[in-house]
Amino acid sequence: MSVRTLQQVKMKKIALLLACGFATFSGYSQEEDLLADFDNEPETEYSEAGFKTTRVANSHSYECTYEGVMDFRISHRFGAINSGFYELFGLDQASIRLGLDYGITDNLGVGIGRSSYQKTYDGFLKYRFLRQSTGAKNMPVTATWVSTMAVNTLKVDESLEDYAFENRLSYTHQLLIGRKFNEAFTFQLAPSYVHRNLVETSDDPNGIWALGVQGRTKVSKRTSLNIDYYYGAAEQLGEGYDNSLTLGVDIETGGHVFQLLLSNSLAQIEKGFIGETTGKWLDGDIYMGFNVSRVFTVKKPKEFRD
Repeated sequence: MSVRTLQQVKMKKIALLLACGFATFSGYSQEEDLLADFDNEPETEYSEAGFKTTRVANSHSYECTYEGVMDFRISHRFGAINSGFYELFGLDQASIRLGLDYGITDNLGVGIGRSSYQKTYDGFLKYRFLRQSTGAKNMPVTATWVSTMAVNTLKVDESLEDYAFENRLSYTHQLLIGRKFNEAFTFQLAPSYVHRNLVETSDDPNGIWALGVQGRTKVSKRTSLNIDYYYGAAEQLGEGYDNSLTLGVDIETGGHVFQLLLSNSLAQIEKGFIGETTGKWLDGDIYMGFNVSRVFTVKKPKEFRD
């Protein structure tokens, strides 16, 4: 083979190697570009902690108990401030509810409770079907549905037909729609319907429509101010009843959230504070109270399971 032929062969080999190297580099660059495009795809970021707990004051907030978490709640109300010094301005009296809430998923929860108010047992189902988010999924509000049932267990003459078990029941359905506008302010609307199987007089309606308005303003890292108000038309509430207004302060202390309250509502269940509030703020019918929430992890979060 001549020298010229050998040189041509070498040149062809070099050209082939360069071509292969270029193709490999080009493929690697394209792969990097694809990975970069994938990494740059927007993620969905969900709003967190619009309210510090699942309650604003009396009312449910749109927040849900996280999956596998048990929330033990103590709700306490003293007597009316205008009861005077003899009752130590209400501190000698007490109305209390003990409750357990559990998160089946991050968006579905259940709960049970027992109140000294009319010795009531209650239960609820809560489902968050929309969640405020930005990024890949943009949702401006959070929306949660709550359905509750309560049974009055006060002792009465069992011979009275009106006090049969089914007449002791009441139901509440609520649509909670809210938005966390920024780190300092959250607002919620709560269209609500309460149905009581038995009412005091024939003039009182069994069903009550009401609109709840709730808000939270953060004043420090662990403290916020809350408002919880329900408006129901006077002809629905009946004589002697008023709209519920509750003002509160949330104090977060580690695993506890401590809520201090002033309210014209003594009851801590929907049937009571929406439809059976008798206190009037201007007359001093104000009940001091507090809620304490303590959470326990019953089941590990998904990311920590084997």
